Amino acid sequence: MLEICRLNTYYNHLHALWDVDMKVEKGSIVALIGSNGAGKSTLLKSIAGTVRPRSGQILYRGESICGLPASRIVTKGITLSPEGRQIFPRMTVSENLRMGGYTRKKDTLGASYERVFELFPILKERIHQQAGTLSGGEQQMLAIGRALMSSPEMLMLDEPSLGLSPILTDAIFHLYRRD
Repeated sequence: MLEICRLNTYYNHLHALWDVDMKVEKGSIVALIGSNGAGKSTLLKSIAGTVRPRSGQILYRGESICGLPASRIVTKGITLSPEGRQIFPRMTVSENLRMGGYTRKKDTLGASYERVFELFPILKERIHQQAGTLSGGEQQMLAIGRALMSSPEMLMLDEPSLGLSPILTDAIFHLYRRD
């Protein structure tokens, strides 16, 4: 499903990723493990198109996605729920979720809302609440829910358990094993 070959990504002159090679098979769950500053988030951002690699290849379903804008990568079926939530605090829960489905037709979003509310019922209760007033754990749920709204084939979660209880973290990972 995803193949990365000799990927090099920089932040100005700082060489953050060196010749990364990686394959991800359809249906697999992959965890990137490493210390702070090891490049885990940079790799995910490179795949998602929010950081441009300087060299190497990223192939998704055999097609190069290197250099494509993030919005095009989302339409191909890859979504990133970033570290640090990055929700829109002045928008409501509903508006934040709608932003996650911006590449889809409005009349096709119903199933995505249902999936998010099945996973995170508290978000349905808070649908009209400003996102910035949610607890940290609820904001994390919203960030993951927003990523799910595009109905991705490949969902990348950067620090997905940050701010969540161990029980909810376990439930999230069980859900993805099931899907």
